[in-house]
Amino acid sequence: MLLLGLDLGTSSIKASVVDGSTGKLVASAQYPDTENTISSPFDGWAEQDPEMWWTCVQEAIQRCNSSGKYNPKDIQAVGIAYQMHGLVIVDRNLSVLRPSIIWCDSRAVEIGKKAFDKIGHEKCLSNLLNSPGNFTASKLAWVKENEPKIYGSIYKIMLPGDFIAMKLTGEITTSNSALSEGIFWDFQTNGVSEDVMKCYGFPATILPEIRPLFSNHGEVKSSIADALGLKAGIPVTYKSGDQPNNALSLNVLDPGEVAATAGTSGVIYSVSDKVSYDPKSRVNTFAHVNHELNGLNRLGTLLCINGTGILNRWVRDNVASGLSYQEMNALASKVNEGADGLRILPFGNGAERVLENKVIGATFQRLNLNAHANAHIIRAAQEGIAYSLKYGMDIMAENGTSPSVIRAGKANMFLSDIFSQTLVNVTGVAVELYDTDGAKGAALGSGIGVRYFSNPKDAFVNMEKIGVVEPETQKASTYQDIYQDWKNILDNQLAND
Repeated sequence: MLLLGLDLGTSSIKASVVDGSTGKLVASAQYPDTENTISSPFDGWAEQDPEMWWTCVQEAIQRCNSSGKYNPKDIQAVGIAYQMHGLVIVDRNLSVLRPSIIWCDSRAVEIGKKAFDKIGHEKCLSNLLNSPGNFTASKLAWVKENEPKIYGSIYKIMLPGDFIAMKLTGEITTSNSALSEGIFWDFQTNGVSEDVMKCYGFPATILPEIRPLFSNHGEVKSSIADALGLKAGIPVTYKSGDQPNNALSLNVLDPGEVAATAGTSGVIYSVSDKVSYDPKSRVNTFAHVNHELNGLNRLGTLLCINGTGILNRWVRDNVASGLSYQEMNALASKVNEGADGLRILPFGNGAERVLENKVIGATFQRLNLNAHANAHIIRAAQEGIAYSLKYGMDIMAENGTSPSVIRAGKANMFLSDIFSQTLVNVTGVAVELYDTDGAKGAALGSGIGVRYFSNPKDAFVNMEKIGVVEPETQKASTYQDIYQDWKNILDNQLAND
């Protein structure tokens, strides 16, 4: 059986076709070739046009089809992974009413804080497992408060993946996992949170129909199938936020298993069977893709650093003089660990939950104009990204997560030996690398949803490990000293913020 996976990223959309019988990638394509822009008309805002996503999805599928490696009519199911926490709103004609307020937008921070106080801290944390924070529900409250005419025209709100499924099928559905990432889900009542809906004054009808994550979320319309060369009526059987989906793609499904990714943002994602929370909501817990499958609790605790790959891209565009990422890595490797004293804090992409939703910006410390060159900046940026993840992992450890190994796809920042080795050396935790990505995971997820696989684990029996990054024990103290210096800079900045 051929399975189609779509990965709706911030920078681009990727489509992959996978042979379910072997788990092997048949073809993949990405669109556009350059990175999609994020609109930021005001400080702290981050928006993208959902119709742009849809155009990119269609182009990516067409590129995949044009490979000639398969018959598009043989595709039997579609899975969708998507950037988390975004807000898409449509009217009764299913027309988009405004640009999507995406994951790294900071405008709703204060609204979320007020809701946290109004509902009650203990009630929020015990029932929602998070503060309302800057998540989808708070973004919708911002629209209600600041754009009442648009709010009054809303028929349904969606997460980004729900929107793409709607464009394919004409149906609007969601899941408990999606609603939990939007902070609409109550884990104690096992339903939509009455506290959140009442606090923000949302009608229940504004939410999509809730269906199991692995299930039929609509069938591809004839007009869309004809335009994309697909068979009409194939079902969309899987939709997941990018980080739970990344964990799925790495076969991280059971308690104690940990996944990592480092694209535009950087994430450590740990699976647990306990309904628990961080008292300061610095790391966040959501329903994992297999939560309540067979009646079992499967929660994903997510550490997110917004400013990871986006910092590396900024360095490429503004410092590296047109070098490719591979050339940047080679140049930075000529610089000593610690970048000869240069330290960079990578927090320049909006409010950071790990910093209790503070916006402190990216920071360069101890830049010596007589000693430091672009190679030092490249290395210090990648080390700073690794140290930010270490900082978050220490918070996760406070809440009972202490991984013995981390699984990651060999992609994005994990293509850099400097970043990978720094992360492993400073945490003391090995990273296993796999040849997989979000689009492939979404394709396999659709196979689970269409019941081609009897259970999620069966989808990954052919998954192959392609490498392991082990800690260099002789350098452990060096990296710990550099990290402590980096952390002291961060602590001082937070104290003075």
